[in-house]
Amino acid sequence: MLMNKIGLIIIGHGSKLPHNRENLEKLAEIVRKRSKFKTVQISFMVRNKPTIPEAIESVAKKGVSKIVLVPAFLAPGVHTTQEIPELIGLKEQELALKARGIQLIYGEPLGADERIADIIEEKAMHALGQVSSESVLTDAYAIAASKKIADTSMNIIRQELGDSLKNAPKCHVPIIERVIHTTADPEFAKLLFISENAVEAGIGAIRSGAKIVTDVKMVKAGINAARLKKFGARILTYVDDKRTVEIAKSQGLTRSAAAMRLAIKEGLNGAVVLIGNAPTAAFELANAVEKGLAKPALIVAVPVGYVGAAESKDMISKLSTSFIIIRGRKGGSTIAVAIFNALLSMAEQNASKA
Repeated sequence: MLMNKIGLIIIGHGSKLPHNRENLEKLAEIVRKRSKFKTVQISFMVRNKPTIPEAIESVAKKGVSKIVLVPAFLAPGVHTTQEIPELIGLKEQELALKARGIQLIYGEPLGADERIADIIEEKAMHALGQVSSESVLTDAYAIAASKKIADTSMNIIRQELGDSLKNAPKCHVPIIERVIHTTADPEFAKLLFISENAVEAGIGAIRSGAKIVTDVKMVKAGINAARLKKFGARILTYVDDKRTVEIAKSQGLTRSAAAMRLAIKEGLNGAVVLIGNAPTAAFELANAVEKGLAKPALIVAVPVGYVGAAESKDMISKLSTSFIIIRGRKGGSTIAVAIFNALLSMAEQNASKA
């Protein structure tokens, strides 16, 4: 079976609280990183977007031949056996997609599974303040295996980049390596541009407990909040804030631009701003910096796309503020995360030496 032609949609219930969506997004990101499915999308029965029909249509446009939907529920019930099939419009949707050469498949809920039992046991032990020796041993093996893979990957990267890596400023190397490791594309070593003192500015901001602002939740989800908390720093994103929605509607802005406008209003002086997805957010920030309305310590701008991505990053590169960008159309949220995590690791190393 050609798995690269199959799209996966994970179905959640939906909630007015943000944690429901954030957990489903993190789960989808974990599945994406396993690279078994070409496309992984989330959807919701109620309250949140995208709806199930919206997610189906979105995935159908991405060149897949099959779409499989899996409800993220433990057991079969009214939701999984009646309401979700009705929301899918199962038979009608199947016929409509079949005419487009796409097969629709509805999977079972998670069910009683030993892997879920392991998680329940682990959560219970953690609540009791205990960790089983088996868990420690398993984690140790997993960490060792992961480190071995990461070390092997870095060795390959260093060999492929050769002198270009050796000739780079020492403080730039961890960032370059992280970006190449994330993308598996050595070309990014040429596209990555780090302004003078940008690394020092980023590390200094993190260590001082600066505000970290992201354009989208996907960037926020990729950063370890517990590691940041040690420095007193916090991560914020305004894209789902009710005020953002109001600003976008009243001022005719994209949601991302409105979110950045709100972030600027609440103060970005001394902050680290991470833009991984939205060129409009980068344009908004660049205009504010030019007008003296925002003075972030560091801007990481790596939005991806055909419209505005290259131009917005070019605008950021002309600012007096420290910045890290990816030239041209390429970029993405995972690259923003990779750059910031490299800075965070360096901040932690500097703190341990202090």
